[in-house]
Amino acid sequence: MNGVLNFIVSVATTPALLVGLIAMLGLLLQKKPATAVIQGTVKTFAGFLVLVGGAGILVNSLAPFASMFQHAFHVTGIVPTNEGVVALALVKFGTPTALIMLVGMVVNILLARFTRFKYVFLTGQAMLYVSCMAAVILVSAGLGDSWMTILLGGLFEGTLLTVTPALCQPFMRKITGTDNVAMGHTGNIGYALSGWIGKVFGNPDPEKSTEKLNIPKSLGFLRDSTVSISLVMSVVYILLVIAAGPHFVETKLSSGTNFIIFAIVQAGTFAAGFVVVLQGVRMILAEIVPAFQGIAQKLVPNSKPALDVPIVFPYAPNAVLIGFFVSFITGTLSMFAMLALGTTVIIPGVVGHFFCGAAAGIYGNSTGGRRGAVLGSFFNGLLISWLPLFIIPSLGSFGAGASATFADTDYLIPGIVVGNIGKMGVGALTTLIVGFTIVVIIVSMVLNARDKKKSHNQMSAA
Repeated sequence: MNGVLNFIVSVATTPALLVGLIAMLGLLLQKKPATAVIQGTVKTFAGFLVLVGGAGILVNSLAPFASMFQHAFHVTGIVPTNEGVVALALVKFGTPTALIMLVGMVVNILLARFTRFKYVFLTGQAMLYVSCMAAVILVSAGLGDSWMTILLGGLFEGTLLTVTPALCQPFMRKITGTDNVAMGHTGNIGYALSGWIGKVFGNPDPEKSTEKLNIPKSLGFLRDSTVSISLVMSVVYILLVIAAGPHFVETKLSSGTNFIIFAIVQAGTFAAGFVVVLQGVRMILAEIVPAFQGIAQKLVPNSKPALDVPIVFPYAPNAVLIGFFVSFITGTLSMFAMLALGTTVIIPGVVGHFFCGAAAGIYGNSTGGRRGAVLGSFFNGLLISWLPLFIIPSLGSFGAGASATFADTDYLIPGIVVGNIGKMGVGALTTLIVGFTIVVIIVSMVLNARDKKKSHNQMSAA
């Protein structure tokens, strides 16, 4: 039994394999020739591996960034890093995490099938992390490793991962220009808020977009995203290695390589990772969207695949950089504010600020141009800098002793709510989670009835 469970969880938490199998299923349901099925499956699988590989290059290039930052500013504290906190938590909460994830996948598919929220969440590692968070909070609330933990956790996860892509979809349509793909990441609440902030406080004039920055002809080479990212990151890394000191860099990080050369290579590696991510995104979109039509037609009508956050990066490369820097600067200023206030210090997680800040910048830009990108990523940066302080008590004894915690808005906001309600007892917790799902179903019914009435009125008027 453990072997079968491990196999299923391994498939579900390997995004490239999971999405490849989804593509294969879609092509089979469309009764495509065997050659087309093999080609579409393999290219989707390989495309995701390219994307994951590119993301890995980005993360590895940012690792020295965090070390130099902490050394330069002499700070210690808790780092929001999903990978770190989940790795620690799985040692104790591995079994309930796996079972919650399986139940959550079923709930997601059922809600996508029978409600108007037609989003099938396909980012396997994000599903695992949400399951882990649910397991930690529910066990800490007193449910233990019981069947209620599995069912309530799965219901919570499946509902959350169905609804959050819906929050982002109006903005995804503006970003991508289509309605074929959704956002399947755990920063969706923050991205939707960034899009809303851009809409309210930004400038929607297309000429004010981050991608329309007025660059003199003499600096026209900066319009190439690879060149601009390499140069900007080079400046940032050089300033940081100077702040950290040549001795620290050359003895602890670069294995003796000159600190300036090390900075330039890391910046170039970051840009290379970005190029690889963009290529992976192109491969995935070229295969998964057509293949997914088979699933939409047969199993979950009109459904859309919710894919990982780099899926939006090609649409606004300038917003990626702006969002990252604004978010990270916000996190740094927040850290100094925490030092002054004497609270637990949340050290800016570079990876979280890059991926979430970049996406927030893109969403803010889609509705409010450059101003929207700055304001949206600033607000998202505040959320992922300060909310980790409030989720720590919800993680029980595990949260109190860990050096890492959850980083993204879709862990932090729901986790804080569930954790605080859990202190009121099992009954209150059960009511909250079951009520959450019921509310989603009722909202779906009300919106469907509204659309039906609107359509009827339009037909009558015609």
